[in-house]
Amino acid sequence: MSRANYNDLLEAGVHFGHLTRKWNPAMAPYIFMEKNGIHIIDLNKTVAKLDEACEALKQIAKSGKKIMFVATKKQAKDVVANSVKNINMPYVTERWPGGMLTNFATIRKAIKKMGTIDKMTTDGTWENINKKERLLISREREKLEKTLGSVSDLSRLPAALFIVDISKEHIAVAEARRLNIPTFAIVDTNSNPNIVDYAIPANDDASKSVHVIMEAVVKAIQEGLSERKVDKDKDDEAAEKEQSDNTVLAEAGAGEESGERRGRRTRKSN
Repeated sequence: MSRANYNDLLEAGVHFGHLTRKWNPAMAPYIFMEKNGIHIIDLNKTVAKLDEACEALKQIAKSGKKIMFVATKKQAKDVVANSVKNINMPYVTERWPGGMLTNFATIRKAIKKMGTIDKMTTDGTWENINKKERLLISREREKLEKTLGSVSDLSRLPAALFIVDISKEHIAVAEARRLNIPTFAIVDTNSNPNIVDYAIPANDDASKSVHVIMEAVVKAIQEGLSERKVDKDKDDEAAEKEQSDNTVLAEAGAGEESGERRGRRTRKSN
């Protein structure tokens, strides 16, 4: 069964591309027709590509790895942030910090600095610095929170990137490609789908369009996380049973050994 409903995509305006004069020829396979100077995306292709991307994302989530979402354009940032919070994945909806991936060690240092500042407010250090220093540190903390707060739990590079508008987020795409990190993206008719691993042809300028795509993506990831939990519970149950069986066998073995010793003592006394 398809993860996306054709009519829902149609109603959300997923099929509306850019002006024909702004198109990228690489998107030709996904364009259904031209109407009033605008390219119309083939929603059958969108459904197929979305299903393919969702299945891959589900498997990544099931493996316990992180998927980073990138959407800094105003039409998508709130939609993505609100959706991703439900699945506890990292996201970037403000400016993409250059080197987020390729210079990850430096980014981690900045994240640790946030933790250090937070610790200052609880260990008494905060009370021992003057008002001006507090103000400067508070401003620095706010700046770091705005840029990196949504990735503060990311201890290692993400296993994949999901991007809204690869033309706008070209730096993120370039960094991911350089590190061979799989890329998933909503790709409009003005972009090159060949620079990402999983291109979902769709309108990336309308909030409704981004929302309906994100719904399918988040649902797939939730399925992966749920299956991972079920598998973990089964493994824990199996390990517990094995430990219990080993304990029983050990006790039985100890009992037999004790019986043999008693038998030997009885024979000696006779």
